[in-house]
Formats: sequence, structure tokens, C-alpha cells
Amino acid sequence: MSAQLFVVATPIGHLDDMTFRAVQVLKSVDLIAAEDTRQSAQLMKHYQIDTPLTACHDHNESSVIQQLIEKLKQGQDIALVSDAGTPLISDPGFKLVRAAQENNIRVIPIPGACAAIAALSSVGLPSDHFRFEGFLAAKASQRLQQLEQLQQQPHTMIFYEAPHRILACLKDMCQVFGEDRRVGLAREITKTFETIKQMTLGELYQFVSNDPHQQKGEIVLVVAGLTQPVAVTDDALDQLLGRLRQDLSVKAAAQLAADLLGVKKKIAYQRALELDQNSPDQAED
Repeated sequence: MSAQLFVVATPIGHLDDMTFRAVQVLKSVDLIAAEDTRQSAQLMKHYQIDTPLTACHDHNESSVIQQLIEKLKQGQDIALVSDAGTPLISDPGFKLVRAAQENNIRVIPIPGACAAIAALSSVGLPSDHFRFEGFLAAKASQRLQQLEQLQQQPHTMIFYEAPHRILACLKDMCQVFGEDRRVGLAREITKTFETIKQMTLGELYQFVSNDPHQQKGEIVLVVAGLTQPVAVTDDALDQLLGRLRQDLSVKAAAQLAADLLGVKKKIAYQRALELDQNSPDQAED
């Protein structure tokens, strides 16, 4: 009589991101295990789903697992949902899914929205290899320690961050990863005030500091991995800067040279200034 446990993704903001299959499954199961029954009830009302809800969250998951497993063994289909997005991705549900697998109960994923993947797909950083790190520690000392362990990580890293900690987090990332490391900000994904940006960590810290609206809502940070520096000769840098300065300002030429050769922008900028001082015919900025 063993039934099925459906792991159902729900919208992370825009209600139209609910899939047809997800609605069908939630209507057909016998019970929905929800992280927050009050919040899930609003989604169910929107889609006219009257399936009973039961709570399954961080604080009670261990105590309700056996009850849910018994219902599954008795032939009752159950759907697992979190407040938003895909369950288990920085959300409860792992213990229930593990228990279902251990009891040979079929677990069926119903794919849909996931903030981490949505952010990765939209900020324009390498996505062939990536690590999902979830939330960093709330305490600064522990957060710095975690970041230091990731400083040499070559793959793109995805973090969730609480709005009240975003500035402190970015400041720590600047300290550990360096202000020139590329980062993507995906805030309030699919919602009215969505923000999708890519820049350096230093630039993002200033952007968020100067705009209190960017310090609110659901935030995903996508940080580029450490790229191994390529040996660049002084002559190669000088030649490229000399050519770029024929058409671009010092700042623009330095930025483009840094991107093309993989050198630090500060180094390229300083060298461009030195070359300008030695070249009286160079165009004024």
C-alpha cells in the first residue's frame, strides 16, 4: 500500500511560476506537508486547492516524520512544500525525504522555481561548475572563517543572505575575496522590485550602501571563483594600453586591459597613468 512522496517546488515570488503539474499534484494528494501552513494556505487558495495541510518545519520535522511515513505506508500520497522555491534547498524536508528513501517509499520531484538557479542563470558568471553555499554564519568571526575557506575556490559560489546582514556580508567578502572579485546580485527575483546586477564586490558594496532599497527582500549573491592569474609581460600590458588609449579614457582603457589580460584593474590604471605622463601627445581625458 506504500504511496508516493512528492517534493513540489512553488513560486519564489510571481504566482504564475507555479507549474501545471505542481497544481495537479497538490490537488490530487491526500496531504500537504508545508513549512508554514499559513503561508502555503494563501497559495492553495489562489489555485483553489483544498487538500489538507500539516506543518513540517525545522522545529518539528523530527517528531512528525514517523507519522508521515506511516501515512505513506498506509497508501496516502503526500506532497512536501516549503514557503517558496524548491524544498530542501536551504529549507526543511531533508529528514523526511531521507526517511522515505530508507523505507523504500518512492520520492518524486516536481521541478519548478529555485532562487539559486534563477540567480545563476541571470547574472552572467560561469555556470559550468558551481557550489551552493546557502546562508553564511550570522556571527562575523564565523562568517569570515567560512569565507577564508572558500577564498581559493575556483568555481562560482552561490550564497543566500538576509537583508539585515547584506552590508556586513559584502564587507567581509571584500576583505577576504578582494574588491575586484566579480559578483552577481539577484534580489527579489520575479517580484515587483527585482534587481539583477553584476559588478565587482567593491562596486556592489557601494551600490547597496547607497540604496536602502537594496538592503531589503530576498537576496542571492553569486560570486565568481578565483581565477589563476596568467603571466603578463610589462611589454604586453604597455602595448595594449597604448593602443586602447588612442580611443578610450585612462579609466576605460585600464578596465578593458585588466579584463583582457587578467591583471588587477589598479595595476592597469596606474600603468596607464604612467604611460600618459611619458606621452605628451596622448589625448586628454
